[in-house]
Amino acid sequence: MRLKKLYTMKPIITATELSEIFNQENLVILDARTGKDARENYLQNHIKGARFIDLDKDLAEIGEDAAFGGRHPLPKISKFAETLQKLGISEDSHIVVYDTSNGANAAARCWWMLKSFGVEKVQVLSGGFQTAEKAGIPLKSGEEIFEKTSFILKENWSWPTSTLEEVEKEISENSAIVIDVRDAYRYRGESEPIDLVAGHIPGAINIPFSENLDENGAFLSPKILKEKYQNLLADASTPLSMTKKLIIHCGSGVTACHTILALDYAGFVTLSTDRKSADEVLEVPNLYVGSWSEWSRREGKEIAREI
Repeated sequence: MRLKKLYTMKPIITATELSEIFNQENLVILDARTGKDARENYLQNHIKGARFIDLDKDLAEIGEDAAFGGRHPLPKISKFAETLQKLGISEDSHIVVYDTSNGANAAARCWWMLKSFGVEKVQVLSGGFQTAEKAGIPLKSGEEIFEKTSFILKENWSWPTSTLEEVEKEISENSAIVIDVRDAYRYRGESEPIDLVAGHIPGAINIPFSENLDENGAFLSPKILKEKYQNLLADASTPLSMTKKLIIHCGSGVTACHTILALDYAGFVTLSTDRKSADEVLEVPNLYVGSWSEWSRREGKEIAREI
């Protein structure tokens, strides 16, 4: 299968590249750090001009029962549109998003949501805040002042997602490769630090998202990523040559976006709406938003372990 890249702006930006466009008029930097004191830490120190976006409040709409939707369900698209307006984002904004986890946490989820909403120019900062700090990119404390914008409303997320029932059906029919991107010890069922039950979805393969990064927390090169995924997916029980459908999941639909981001960076998928080359490329992988946090809580669902 010949792989072809149809989208022009690469989804990853380095600190050096960010410094070169730092004063660009339409640049909007988003700080997507997470944790108990995320906003307070943002106020203490962030990239100058960066606007804080909250995983739990802005990038999710947390329900009462994670057995139906998981720990971080997507918000209604109308609510996300309001968030973008509040953050001063317009359709011609060039957005760079970072977190304090090497871009491997909420920055990737934010990227996925912005792209699925229809924002074209979105990049994740490789290495995250730490890399920007080391590179001497200007930092600041306190609140940032910016104007709200108006934004065209969208009816639906444009990128594909899968429900628990759809994942179960695809596995039973052997019609998709389901990738669990959590750490290997969680997949094997040795222990579970966040959710209630250890293990994995029967039939899912494990490719930890952390393996998309080098020893310094920066993204591997597109060439290395492409070779890695080509080899791993060729060896899956349903080889890539037999199906072009990938379903990606993690614990709660956040770090799964990191692997979708890596696949895009590698040139492995097309994020274009042009379907003329559908025989040559993989389309955007499906995101199973509910992920393990939903599956493991849903009554009657089989749990697999390798211990």
